[in-house]
Amino acid sequence: MGLGGISIWQLLIILLIVVMIFGTKRLKNVGSDLGGAIKGFKKSLQDDETDSKPGSELENDKNAAPSHEKKTSDSDTGN
Repeated sequence: MGLGGISIWQLLIILLIVVMIFGTKRLKNVGSDLGGAIKGFKKSLQDDETDSKPGSELENDKNAAPSHEKKTSDSDTGN
């Protein structure tokens, strides 16, 4: 038994029929297009992660700056 009750021989027969219908050249093109799409998707995910990291650091700097200014103004009023 294979996947969901389908034996390996049944899978091979289905694969043979698909190759006969579409041909190896068309299947190769579909495979390369699918691989290119997956690579592009992964690259865009990595680009989004690198874009979000500097933005979060920038937000931390913005939050740190007002607190620093606040301390300076408190020490100025205390003198």
